[in-house]
Amino acid sequence: MEKLKYILVTGGAGYIGSHTVVELTGTRYIPVILDDFRNAENSVIGRIEQITGQPAVAIAAACQDEQKLRAAFAQYQFYGVIHFAADKAVAESILDPLKYYDNNLNSLLTLLRVMQDFGTSNLVFSSSCTVYGTPQQSLEVSEEIPVSQPASPYGNTKLIAEQIISDWSAVNPGVKIALLRYFNPAGAHPSGLIGEMPLGTPNNLLPYLTQTARGMREKLTVYGNDYATRDGSCVRDYIHVCDLAVAHVQALNWLESAADGTLEAINIGTGQGTSVLEVIRIFEEMTGVSLPWEFGPRRPGDVPEIFANAGKALALLNWKSAFTVADAIRDAWNWENKRIEHV
Repeated sequence: MEKLKYILVTGGAGYIGSHTVVELTGTRYIPVILDDFRNAENSVIGRIEQITGQPAVAIAAACQDEQKLRAAFAQYQFYGVIHFAADKAVAESILDPLKYYDNNLNSLLTLLRVMQDFGTSNLVFSSSCTVYGTPQQSLEVSEEIPVSQPASPYGNTKLIAEQIISDWSAVNPGVKIALLRYFNPAGAHPSGLIGEMPLGTPNNLLPYLTQTARGMREKLTVYGNDYATRDGSCVRDYIHVCDLAVAHVQALNWLESAADGTLEAINIGTGQGTSVLEVIRIFEEMTGVSLPWEFGPRRPGDVPEIFANAGKALALLNWKSAFTVADAIRDAWNWENKRIEHV
C-alpha cells in the first residue's frame, strides 16, 4: 500500500487554497493548511470538513513565522509544498506597494530557506498571468512569450518570486518546481460551502457582481469603456476555481515523476476570453436579476485583454478546463446566496 504524503498548503484557508485542499483530500496526499487568516475566516476549515467528510489539519501562522514553519516541517516531513500565501489585489498593490513586496516576497524567502534545510524538493508555486505585462504580439499568451514589466506591484512580486525560485533551484539541483500562471480564478465549489470571501470590498469582478445583485453594494462599476476590445470593456480568461484546484493536484502528480532540476512555468486558463460586459449579460440571463452598473474610468494596472494558451498544461499535466464561464457565474451566485444564509 502506497504511503500517504503530507503536502503543506500555505494560504490554504484562502479562496484558491481551500478549493485545492478539498481536491487533495482523499488522494494519496494529505494537505496541511498553514494560514494566518489575514484574508480568510476560521469557519472555512469546518466547511472544508463538511465537503470532504474528513478532518482538516490547520496551523494558524504566517509563512514568515519561521519558528512555527520549522516546527510544521519537523512534524510532518512534507513531501511537497503548494505556496498560495500572498496578498493579491492589483489595485491595492498600487496604493500600498510596500505591503505587497514585504508579504509576498518575505513569505517566499522564509519558505524556501526551510524547504532547503528539510530537504523538501517539490514545489507548486501560485504565480499569475500578470507576469506577461501587457501582451504585445498576441492576446493569447503562451509560456514562450517573454515575461515583461508587469502593470502593478502585485504582478511584479510574482515576477520577482519566479526569478527568486529560479535562482534558488539553480543551486538546489534536486528540487522540482511547477510555476502555475493563473489567469482569472472565478466561481465557487458547487456545494456552495466555500467560495471567494473577500474581507471588505471585493477586488475581483464576480464577488463584486454577486454582492451588488444581493443589494450589498449600490452598483457595479465597469472600469473603462474605451479599450480596444470587442465591446470596449476589459477581456479576461475566467478559470473556474475547481478547475484551478485540480491543476494543482495534477502538478504534484507530474512532479513526482519529473526529473530532478525540473522548473516549468505553466499557464492555467481556459483559452477563451470573456469581456466584463459579457459576464454581466450572462449573469442577468442566467438569474433573471437586473444588475445596477455604470461605466467608470479606467483602473490603473488593468491590461485591456489577455487569455491563455493552455496547451502546455494539457501536454505536461494532462489538464484542461472542464467548466465554462457560465458554470463559474452559476456557482458564484449559488455561493453568494448560501453564504448570506450562513451568516
